[in-house]
Amino acid sequence: MGWGLIRLYAIAVYGFMFLPVVAVVLLSFNANQFGSFPMTGLSLRWFEALWNNDAVMRAFRTSLVLGLITAVISTTLGVLASLALVRYDVPGKNLITTALIAPILVPEVVLAVALLLFLNWLGIGKSFALLLAGHVIFTLPFVILVVQARLVSIRRDVEEAAMSLGASPVQTFFSITLPLLMPAVAAGALFAFTISFDDITGTLFWKPGGVETVPTQIFSMLRNSISPEINALGTVMILLTVGLPLLGAAIARSLSTKRGT
Repeated sequence: MGWGLIRLYAIAVYGFMFLPVVAVVLLSFNANQFGSFPMTGLSLRWFEALWNNDAVMRAFRTSLVLGLITAVISTTLGVLASLALVRYDVPGKNLITTALIAPILVPEVVLAVALLLFLNWLGIGKSFALLLAGHVIFTLPFVILVVQARLVSIRRDVEEAAMSLGASPVQTFFSITLPLLMPAVAAGALFAFTISFDDITGTLFWKPGGVETVPTQIFSMLRNSISPEINALGTVMILLTVGLPLLGAAIARSLSTKRGT
């Protein structure tokens, strides 16, 4: 009886959380101009309207470029930092680890305001470079956590065996360590891209004038009116932010299975 009530409560909570998301997805296919139930028919007209909306397409391209660059930089720095912190005795290792993970613990709005005020104090105004730096700072800890968890499970003697056979440290990394790390690297890169693509709090503080990402474009559209295009854009965002982590998990599992780890 007790466990049955707990299950019903859990189902009710998840239903309360996800029913609005389901409603947005359903209304994005509504043929009626007014986003309300009951639906009058199914149509892709609002997705076509999105495709023909220059502002939305510019925002999508900006988010795509920003997310890709963020993923590349965060993944590269995350792998190098993880190697240094796990494989070597770096002075102040605990302090460095805490500093790298701290952005997760600090509320994003506090981090956004702090970075903006600091750069303004240095005389650096808003720019795409500032926006990129903010996204890298925010996504880097997630990559480090994922890569470190994988790197700890890789036996050190495998790398030592390669070096004992004449391989240099660089050759050992690219031939042994990196292939074993690829599931975590792929997952970390996809997480970084997804977090960057979906971020709005920091982006509102860091973006220069005239530059919009998909989340900030949705926010600006909501301030004017609730258009059915917003439901279609929300559906696209849901597919990307949910689909990419699932794809990352599938890739990581596939790579781990192929290597028998």
